[in-house]
Amino acid sequence: MKIFCVGRNYSEHVAELGNSMPESPVIFMKPKSALLNLGFNLLYPSFTNELHYEGELVLKIGKNGRYIDAYNALSYITEISVGIDFTARDVQNYLKEKGLPWEKAKAFDGSAAVGEFIPFNPNMLDNGINFSLLLNGQTVQQVNSNKMINTIPAIIEDISQYFSLNIGDLIFTGTPSGVGECTVTDVFEGYIENKKLLKVGIK
Repeated sequence: MKIFCVGRNYSEHVAELGNSMPESPVIFMKPKSALLNLGFNLLYPSFTNELHYEGELVLKIGKNGRYIDAYNALSYITEISVGIDFTARDVQNYLKEKGLPWEKAKAFDGSAAVGEFIPFNPNMLDNGINFSLLLNGQTVQQVNSNKMINTIPAIIEDISQYFSLNIGDLIFTGTPSGVGECTVTDVFEGYIENKKLLKVGIK
């Protein structure tokens, strides 16, 4: 099982971090050990003083493929959920300044929280998928998937040009604006439309 992540996929989030707009999908990966399964909490990592949350729509791949064209891409998705890409922002900024890879900031154990999966139907994308993230009961991120810079079919097409997609692989499709810092005792809840799929605390 592989975890693919898309960076800088909502223009307002690109702006809030002061990044440049990507010309093509920004793809990075997390190892299987990054997966934080439903019902588990994240222990605040000792190596950071600035842990950030990034709520995202997550896709689960249901069949194997390579060199997938956008036209057929949606047939490879079987389920969707909400996830959190936890980021050690201070570590990431330091590594970026040095021109170094930043897996230490993005791919550490437990950095990919994933909620309960629900069945995916391509018709869900007709009007876009609304998803949101609540922090201690207050909405901090809320967006429709139609706001993505790179659409879901385009993401799958791009990833599959470089990597095989296999059954059970996950794709974090990017975070909207509203990312922020986590503290111990925080509780996050993730929703698709009005259905709560994710609950994770920081310990």
